[in-house]
Amino acid sequence: MRSKASITLLSVGHACVDVYQGAVASLIPFLVAERAYGYAAASGVVLAASLLSSVAQPLFGALTDRRPVPWLLPASTLLAGLGIALSGTGDSYALTLLCVAVSGAGVAAYHPESARVARLAGEGSHSAMGWFSLGGNAGFALAPLLVTAVVGTGGLRWTPLLVLPALVGAALNLTVLRAPERRRHLTGTAPATGTDDRASFLKLSLAVVCRSVVFTGLSSFLSLYAAQRVGGGTAAGTAALFVLYLGGAVGSVLGGRLAGRWERVTVCRWSYLLSVAAVAGVVFVPGPALYLCVALTSAGLYVPFSLQVTLGQDYLPTRVGTAGGVTLGLTVSVGGLASPLIGRVADATSLRTALAPLVLMPALSWLLFRALPEPAGPGGRAEAPAAAAQRAVPKSWVQ
Repeated sequence: MRSKASITLLSVGHACVDVYQGAVASLIPFLVAERAYGYAAASGVVLAASLLSSVAQPLFGALTDRRPVPWLLPASTLLAGLGIALSGTGDSYALTLLCVAVSGAGVAAYHPESARVARLAGEGSHSAMGWFSLGGNAGFALAPLLVTAVVGTGGLRWTPLLVLPALVGAALNLTVLRAPERRRHLTGTAPATGTDDRASFLKLSLAVVCRSVVFTGLSSFLSLYAAQRVGGGTAAGTAALFVLYLGGAVGSVLGGRLAGRWERVTVCRWSYLLSVAAVAGVVFVPGPALYLCVALTSAGLYVPFSLQVTLGQDYLPTRVGTAGGVTLGLTVSVGGLASPLIGRVADATSLRTALAPLVLMPALSWLLFRALPEPAGPGGRAEAPAAAAQRAVPKSWVQ
């Protein structure tokens, strides 16, 4: 199986996993409508999905650094789907939290190993990683449409139908892993090369956490906020959430192209600077213009997404699995930990007041990126992103 075919299948498989990350936020309006959850209770559902994922992510990253575990890709995909599929089957709040936590565990298990496999399948190219990330963003974008089509038609009792993407994703991952000409390379372990820059990796991780807080905060409450500001009920909220996730798919592709002309760190800086104004527009601009601000916010937050993954792997060249698990998983999931605080403030004041502090988050990411260098090459100068990524994967690993 050629490299492009492998990346394509892995990308679609990534979509089938990340649809369950987007599904948690997409279920919130239906949980509020059917079970009369308040903002704090609704944000607790987001927290349950994020908390276990955040704790487990570094453990799976460390595991993939020690030895390859490719079977995690189909297994974790099924686990993520099963959790969401069962989340609407009972009226118990505790059972709902348990189900979304199980789904979060599946997401946590998937990302470190999938980042390692995608790096090998893409021959170390950050452009290939961009296409792999695009799949995840597409899954996010499809989540509100899928959840609305299923749950909006039959109510929460129809959530078992949401297991279908997991079945597709597991089959696609197995197809890649079982291809004879790729199996040996994708199940190998990369020799540790280079020197870890832990200080830069820590700054990068903090920047991604700030990004995660604003993105998760918006995705958790945007559908409810849009319905308030624009009118139109659930349909208006679903449309806003779809724009937020769809813009991520566009941003990921754009990020890979921009990184071909400028350094990744520079592209990320400007993207976060744009995001400051865009998030302010989401919170404060009235009327239908909200949707334009949501699209700009999504693009600004997602242009750096795949670039941060390859930057993390280049800052930690001896711990690629850990780097992928943190930048692609942990720091993305940890943003959900702020959701209960946003929910409590919203219950006490208003949703607009609770979302206003999110404007500061991309500004903090911008400040952290100002202190980051582009990973240096053997000659002491910053390499082109593709060259830096290619150097981390020996040619004998790819065919």
